[in-house]
Amino acid sequence: MPIKIQENISLSKYTSFKIGGPARYFCVVKDIDEIKEALEFTGKKKLKVFVLGGGSNLLIADKGFDGLVIRIQNSKFKIQNSNIICGSGLSLAKLVFELAEADLTDIEWAAGIPGTVGGAIANNAGAFGKCMEDVVKEVEVLEINRWLHSPDRAVEPIAQKGSTSTHLLPSSSQGGQARGELSQWNQRMFTNKQCQFSYRNSIFKKEKKYIILDAVLKLEKGDQEKNKKTIAEILESRREKQPLEHPSAGSVFKNPVVDGAHLEKLKKEFPELNEIVKNNTISAGWMIEQIEGLKGKKIGGAMVSEKHCNFIVNVENAKAEDVIILISLIKQKIRSHFGIQLKEEIEYIGF
Repeated sequence: MPIKIQENISLSKYTSFKIGGPARYFCVVKDIDEIKEALEFTGKKKLKVFVLGGGSNLLIADKGFDGLVIRIQNSKFKIQNSNIICGSGLSLAKLVFELAEADLTDIEWAAGIPGTVGGAIANNAGAFGKCMEDVVKEVEVLEINRWLHSPDRAVEPIAQKGSTSTHLLPSSSQGGQARGELSQWNQRMFTNKQCQFSYRNSIFKKEKKYIILDAVLKLEKGDQEKNKKTIAEILESRREKQPLEHPSAGSVFKNPVVDGAHLEKLKKEFPELNEIVKNNTISAGWMIEQIEGLKGKKIGGAMVSEKHCNFIVNVENAKAEDVIILISLIKQKIRSHFGIQLKEEIEYIGF
């Protein structure tokens, strides 16, 4: 049965920010054959493609996305000893609870992190000093190899973050008009080392041509009661420290790593950094909180959270433009005050 391609579907309801205009085309896929069918549709229509998982860590433009949004709902889950085989569309929160029930440990830290397994892998999601790199054994992907196109019209694959996201961007986005269609793809497996994990990064963001299909995670045997207690404590901590009562995209900025000389200078100016800096990394939320007027700062319907300043929350039907202005203001203030250039953890789609 062919996949259902819908038109002009609002994307705001598919993101944790609850912000974003319509997708020109939209479809839901559950396996690799449906993904390929969707990609063939984009080839025939000469469309840009965005592959969407859980919709966290994303800011979608108010004008929406002029192409096909493919939402992955591959949520298979299977335990083989201490190996876990899971689909990229599986909810990370569900995975955490399923593994606790199965007496497996080492992923409790992910409790409460929104999004899908695929997105968590692509972004090397982490918390409490641990991350996906610690548990990923293998990742199966669909590799987009080549496009057929006329010599004067190139097509460049561009990866985007936010769940299992890959953006195939025709040159029409740069003023040209792509002519041609997807002609070749490959299924491949990546080992943990081949994933090239780093802080909130992986090959699936750097190489820009992969759609994550499935993953094999490697965990250890644990104690179910202990695991559940740890998960409950982590969830309670998130409720206390994060503004979960409002839509958001999670942490807006990466915590910056600061070089030794500059860090020592900042420690003299801000002695409290001696207690909170770890591995030359400063909390972006702490820096934002230090600047008068930023905590609780509101533009339109978007506001810097008073509970956690590295969150921008949608308090009143915020527009993407409101968020963009707030982000720009924060970056300028941090640059002037600390001499540090913040980098976004969230990804921009449709801008």
